[in-house]
Formats: sequence, C-alpha cells, structure tokens
Amino acid sequence: MCLRHTTPPTRLDCESDHPPQGWGAGAREKQTALESDRLMERLPGSMGLDGVFIALEVALGVGVICINLLVCATVYLHRELRTLTNYLIACLAMADLSVGALAVPCSILLSLDLTICFSGCLLLACFPLITTQFSVFVLLAIAINTHLKIRQPSRYRILVTKKRIAMALSLCGISALIIGFTPVMGWNRSDTFIALTANVSVPAENWMAVGPCSFRRVISYNYMVYFIFFCCILLPLSVMFGIYTDSFCIIRQYFNNQQFRSAKRSEIQTAKTLFLMVGLFCLCWLPLNVMNSLVFFCPACSLPSWLGNLMVALSHLNSLINPMVYALRKKDFGSALRGVFVHHVLCTARYKSCISRSKVGPVFHVTRP
Repeated sequence: MCLRHTTPPTRLDCESDHPPQGWGAGAREKQTALESDRLMERLPGSMGLDGVFIALEVALGVGVICINLLVCATVYLHRELRTLTNYLIACLAMADLSVGALAVPCSILLSLDLTICFSGCLLLACFPLITTQFSVFVLLAIAINTHLKIRQPSRYRILVTKKRIAMALSLCGISALIIGFTPVMGWNRSDTFIALTANVSVPAENWMAVGPCSFRRVISYNYMVYFIFFCCILLPLSVMFGIYTDSFCIIRQYFNNQQFRSAKRSEIQTAKTLFLMVGLFCLCWLPLNVMNSLVFFCPACSLPSWLGNLMVALSHLNSLINPMVYALRKKDFGSALRGVFVHHVLCTARYKSCISRSKVGPVFHVTRP
C-alpha cells in the first residue's frame, strides 16, 4: 500500500480561495475539494473524538460480524428455514458481514489520515462503496421476490427458482463491484490529491503520489452525489417503496377474501418486516449522503469532521440492525437464531433437544416456500 511516514503537508501554499489556472471544466469539483478540506478541519480536542469514533467502529464491526455469522449459520443448520426468502436474507447477512469485515476497517484507516500512496488510499475508499451497493441491490431483489409472492401466487414457483435467484444475486455482486471500483477506472480526485500534497516530495505519477489519506481526498463529489446517491441509492430505494406500496394495495384489496387471507397472512407479515428493513436502511444511510450533497452544493458550509464520522458510524449500524429486526419479527427464525446461539456459542446442553429436532444436513439445500 506504499505506506510512508512522511510529514503531512501544510495547506498554506497549496490552497487558495480560487481554483488554479488550467483546471478547466473540473474547477468546481477541485474548488469544492479545497473548500471542504479547509472547512472540515480537525478542531482542538478532535483526537479524543477520533478515539471515540474508532472504539465505536471496532465495537460495531465485531457486533456486525458475529450476529451476521450467526444468521448464516442458522439458515445452514435448520433445514426448515431454507426457503428462497431466507436464502435472500442470508445473502443480505453476508453483505452486512462484508461491511463489518471490510467497510469498518477501511473507514477506521481512512479516519486516521495515514500518509500513503494515492492508489492504496483509493482502494481503501472503494471497499465501503462496494458493500453498500451490494446491500442495496440485495434489498431490491428481496422486494421483487416478496412482490411476486403476493401478486403472482399461482406462478411464483415457476417464475422464481433457485437458479434464477443465484443469477440475480450474481448480477447484484458484479454490478456492485463495477459501481464501487468506478473511481479506480478514472472517476476520482487524483488532481486534487496532488494539489493538496504539493509540499511532499513524491513521484510525478498520480497513482504513486503520497499524502494524507481520507475518503474526501480521493473520491469525487460528482461521483458520490450524482452517481452513487441519485442513481444507485435513491433510484433503487424509490423502486422498492413503489413495490411495497403496490404489494400493500393488493393486500388491502383482497384482504376480505378468506382464501387469500389464509394463504397469505404469513407473506403479509414478511412484507411488513422487509418494508421496515428498507425504512431503517434509509434512516441509517440517507444522512451521510445528504451531508455529502450539502458539502458538494454548498462548499462554504462549515461541517465538523466529527459529524462525518458520526454519519459513517450510523450507516454501519444498519448492518447490525437488519438481522435483529428479522429475528424479532419472524418468530420461527428468531427461535432458531436463539437456539443456535445458546447451543453452539454458549454450549448450553439444555437446548440440545430443541436443536436436534431440526433436520441438519451438510449440504446447503434450498427449497421453495
């Protein structure tokens, strides 16, 4: 990662109130970068706040990894839980697991302002983008699956198969990788990174330039606001809200039908639970993206660095909430989750009979609901 212990540059010579000559069409982006770096300065005593942020992130990371591993183990150990819906929930748990294993450590490193080369800093900033985007796409796949169950109950088994679910999830993963690594392909702030590290003796190549590393120094605000926020987060979330709205309209329209009520009551509960998870995703992730938009559209607005760290921690909290919500709202899933935790983690023998009643097999077999 080209880590070098060099003294971070001062900004007296490399920052000005106006973009340098020759920056052309990217002047606004570079000016925004310089303004945001100047206005989001570390205040006196911020080292203590950084320590609090790191401790909070470590606690969140450990919690996210443990509980999402428990969710995946529960789906594996309990044959009766291996439905296509729970298969998607397990994939969401794996996406949240990647947040704890990749996004949280990368966010901690980015908050330390380590002096590393531009390419290493850019890779650190890309991993949180990939995990976030994969979570969004999996939530969208879950919403489509639930909608098909309610709108096309007679054709659901034909339309939704294990193979199609696997293909959809593969497409979600590939799309998340492409979107997350777009900055590596060129949509980044290498010119601004060079400008902010002008006082450091480094090679002339952008990818090998060495300087203080942070998310906002390498990721373009154009990319974060117009592409990630507007196109890749708001658009899928709008589609999800439309899907769940239509599903609840169908439920309301046919709720008095005895056959529909007896066959779909469990699907109604599942739809409500998944809609709640989408709402919590918005609550946790929109503040961070709104803050990025504010910094981009209002470069003169002063935002303390601790506020950005708080928004990042809030976004990571979503990966801890998701499995808890699903376990609390789905009684069968919650009971199995508690049983696996007590028997396999705490090794309490009193739950052995409860666990043994589940048909446990070494093969990960997915059945349709």
